[in-house]
Amino acid sequence: MTRHLTRRLLALALASAIAAPAAAQTANPFALTQDTAPAATPTVEPTAFTVSDIRIEGLQRISAGTVFTYLPVERGDTLDSAAAADAIRALYKTGFFEDVHLDRQGDILVITVVERPAINKLTLTGNKDIKTDDLLKGLKEIGLSEGETFDRLSLDRVTQELNRQYNNRGKYNVQITPTVAKLDRNRVDVTITVKEGKAARIQHINLVGNEVYPDEVITDQWESREHNWLSFYKRDDQYSREKLSGDMEKLTSWYLDRGYVDFSLDSTQVAISPDKRDMYITAGLTEGEIYKISSVKITGDTVLPKADVEKMVPVKEGQIFSRRLLEFTSDSITSTLANIGYAFAQVNPLPEVHQENKTVGINFQVIPGNRVNVRHIIFKGNTRTADEVLRREMRQFEGAWYSQSLIDRSKVRLQRLGYFETVEVENVPVPGTDDQVDVVFTVKETTSGSFMFGVGYSQLSGVNLSVQLSESNFLGSGNRVSIAAQQSSYQKRYDFSFTNPYFTDEGMSLGYNLWWREFDYSDYGVANYSTNSGAFQTFLGLPITEYDSVSALIGIDTNEILLSASTPRSIVDYLKAVGQQTFHAWRTQLGYTRDTRNDYFMPTRGSYHRASVEIAMPGSTAEFWKAEYQYSRLFPLAQWMILSTSVDVGYGDSYGSVTYRDLCTNMSVPCSRASADYLRTVNDSGLPFFERFYAGGIMSSGRVRGFVDNSLGPREFNGFTYQPMGGAFKTVGTVEAVFPKLFDSPAARISAFVDFGNVFADYNAFDAGELRASAGVALLWRSPMGPLSISYAIPIRTKDADFANGFPGDETERLQFSFGGSF
Repeated sequence: MTRHLTRRLLALALASAIAAPAAAQTANPFALTQDTAPAATPTVEPTAFTVSDIRIEGLQRISAGTVFTYLPVERGDTLDSAAAADAIRALYKTGFFEDVHLDRQGDILVITVVERPAINKLTLTGNKDIKTDDLLKGLKEIGLSEGETFDRLSLDRVTQELNRQYNNRGKYNVQITPTVAKLDRNRVDVTITVKEGKAARIQHINLVGNEVYPDEVITDQWESREHNWLSFYKRDDQYSREKLSGDMEKLTSWYLDRGYVDFSLDSTQVAISPDKRDMYITAGLTEGEIYKISSVKITGDTVLPKADVEKMVPVKEGQIFSRRLLEFTSDSITSTLANIGYAFAQVNPLPEVHQENKTVGINFQVIPGNRVNVRHIIFKGNTRTADEVLRREMRQFEGAWYSQSLIDRSKVRLQRLGYFETVEVENVPVPGTDDQVDVVFTVKETTSGSFMFGVGYSQLSGVNLSVQLSESNFLGSGNRVSIAAQQSSYQKRYDFSFTNPYFTDEGMSLGYNLWWREFDYSDYGVANYSTNSGAFQTFLGLPITEYDSVSALIGIDTNEILLSASTPRSIVDYLKAVGQQTFHAWRTQLGYTRDTRNDYFMPTRGSYHRASVEIAMPGSTAEFWKAEYQYSRLFPLAQWMILSTSVDVGYGDSYGSVTYRDLCTNMSVPCSRASADYLRTVNDSGLPFFERFYAGGIMSSGRVRGFVDNSLGPREFNGFTYQPMGGAFKTVGTVEAVFPKLFDSPAARISAFVDFGNVFADYNAFDAGELRASAGVALLWRSPMGPLSISYAIPIRTKDADFANGFPGDETERLQFSFGGSF
């Protein structure tokens, strides 16, 4: 519910409270009898008397003490007609009673009341445009809530107000039906049934009086639009009085931003069809003439050197007048002052219009106000996360001068933690001072952990299942812990990882990885071999600026290669060139990251860069290096659409000396290349096969949706089938249109995408003509059990089978999903 609706309801309640006692004044204020019981129909004229006692009759729920609190008559007071009328009026004003009657028994004042019933239950059904929680909150503020006294007049007027509110939303067929069911003990159940109906559609918008600009140009940015083929999604053809009022403001701004100082909106007419389904909008206007800027000056206390402030003013003499440019200038100066402590600074552009020569002089009046200090930073809503975890993300400090830019940055850092669904910030002035504020951050916590359950299907590996438990905010400390025990048709995996993002107060992170994996690559959709591998790694991260950080990893790992009869020959040859099937490595990785995104799971703006180099150090069984660069950027094109672009490029190779071995029929006997036993010469150059890049499928490391997982790139025939071999050079990317408004939830979104990419044997083998592409739609949902991604993609650039050159054709898979993986 909007604040406007709440204010209207409060006003109606006040009106009904005043109306009741006014009606009561028309009745006989009190009756006098000399009998021991009041007469059935008082006929005696009122006579003043001294009240010796007061008795109240008819009370059921309300205590006598409550009545005496509001009653302006006490024992010993003289009661006349005026005092009786005041007493009746005061009791009616309480809203507790339907009827109040005064009688006299001797010198005893007898007050007979009929209580209004109490609301036992208040039910709302059928309302969608106005949320039930918001509506109940507004009704409670005027006393229409469970446990409160029921007032029929308030209910009727609230019903009228709801009708008006729905009419303002373009729903003229709405039906509001209140039902009151009486219960025992003077109680009632109140039910408000809403049949909203469909909103009236705008069929035509007509502007009258515009000579310079056509209708379609002026209305291009309006929220109210004529019915069109996208209206089912954007709902811009639904009439709303608030939307139309905003569009009329845009119409005025359109002309004022283009120099038409004398512009006037003469009339606005809205017509509705007899069936209340179609709307027709007509706006009459007068354009006037274009004005130019004749002079620009700055007055007031600029705080900063006047010359520095003048540099912030893009408005120059001789330019066409633009209100938008004036507002931009005011905001720029205000923001600059707010960043140095003047939280309530004002910059008022005062125009001096000269109609005779069509010019405007501008005076920017600067009123800085007091410089403000931040007394306290307060956190609300973090029932699980420790205050310390939030406080260490703050860039605004307590006791320091107020800075709007630091507060905004603090909000973004909280959003990027991934612990909160929403983050709101508010400045609260400190009572009794004019130079201090408290900054209040209100957060709504969400699931920071996930029980990851992955289900997939492909032609090669069939059904795959995986389970993982991770927590990125362990016990509210901000530490990340993950434990996994996974088993599927292609792997057994046991993982443990721990990360402390604030190992030092300066923000250095420290973490550990420990894992063991038994992996059968033949079931994973790549070449036929298996590995038993394990590793221990430790890593550090260090922020170097607000957006930039560097990282380092060092670890030791072992990897045993297990072959089968269908292992491709190139893998067998590589192992023979190395001379063993178990690889040991000292591994180090260096990385640089720049991240300006505004949210962790669902960013709407910003960019992400990451460059990393991984090296198997000298002395490792295989000496190699791998480099990878990831880039993504988000462009908010409109409130209903965000353009997301990303690219991922990787390359790797061996270094050091190359080992060559001659393979002979009898490996126990040396032979020369001229010998009849000679088969071929093998070497260990290039990126090891178990370190290669793969592409295809829904996984983010090589995502090209619409193709079977890991299926893109070079293939090798092993005598039975063609097996994916991966490559030393990877390039994949995505262009995605995200529609954040399709769901009324920040945890879910729909997108339309185009993916492209492939992997190649090495850099020299790269051919842009070999890139694959697909297009489709995806659902991303941050579910309580972890993130869920579902996509339906149609490959739009594929390659058919070419067995002469050893290529069996691309393997496609349109419907793919991942449950628990990263977006």
